[in-house]
Amino acid sequence: MTLPAFRGKSSRGEVWYIVTESSNRADAAKRGVIFAPKLNNALGTKAVQQATLAGDRLSFAGTVNFAPKTVVVPGDQGFPPAKVAPGAIGDARYSPLVTTGNGIVLNAPQVANASGRSDGVVSLDRERQLVTLKTLSGFFGGQTVHYLRTDASIDVVAALEGSTLAKNLDFAPGAGSNGPKSARSAIIPIVNGPRGKANGERQGLQSAVLGEGSPLNITQSIPGAADYSPIWDVHPAVWSHSATPKRLTSSAQVATAVRAGRLGAAAPGRRTRASAGSRRLRSSPTVPPSRSVDGHQRPDFTLP
Repeated sequence: MTLPAFRGKSSRGEVWYIVTESSNRADAAKRGVIFAPKLNNALGTKAVQQATLAGDRLSFAGTVNFAPKTVVVPGDQGFPPAKVAPGAIGDARYSPLVTTGNGIVLNAPQVANASGRSDGVVSLDRERQLVTLKTLSGFFGGQTVHYLRTDASIDVVAALEGSTLAKNLDFAPGAGSNGPKSARSAIIPIVNGPRGKANGERQGLQSAVLGEGSPLNITQSIPGAADYSPIWDVHPAVWSHSATPKRLTSSAQVATAVRAGRLGAAAPGRRTRASAGSRRLRSSPTVPPSRSVDGHQRPDFTLP
């Protein structure tokens, strides 16, 4: 997916970033990005970093080290992995969410600087100011969605998805809540879904870590919905010993499987964690892929 790339500044010098959401309707329309009012709920927390605007350039307080090498060593069942190391690490002040003090929050992930570029970047054309980024596939309401992934609040997801480790995202309010004061929206990765690259029912984190394709996560909302947020509150789910795993493509299907006792939380009782998300839209053969930023938590997974 190709998007406009913007030149900014940080303590490391020049940075390149994208903008995918704004918390202000008029600002979102002016920029041609997604309106995400729930981002305002993160103002005043470490989930939103401060930036200054000089002319048309943003100067960021925090930035990213893109130099490390991504490491993912599959575990016995693929997931959880035996070893991970993210290939991009945000500093103590970095977050993809930024404000200039005008009461507006932007989702503006940094994708490149002098230290290198995100693993998710396919190409960066500095002259034309365009960046092409990799996407993942998932589901909403029984339909396929496509999304970007740029930042995650924990190392395992940053490594698996080739995104930036941005720990400050975990300060976004509303863990486990989709209420009016929450800055988050839920996403459900299935841990131990059907495996096999050619299997039409394939899904899950185990399958993804084994190199079979996208985990095919299930999202709670899409742009335009009242509860949409690009900050994903991750709720991983596990099929029970007695269940026959199958592909799930909607939150309604997940709820049905949970009520029947076939599907349960991967880490019952643990607090969920936040990660950056971005635009998600229903897609069809005639509709271009949508934008989104993925990310997940790292719970203590209890596998059957």
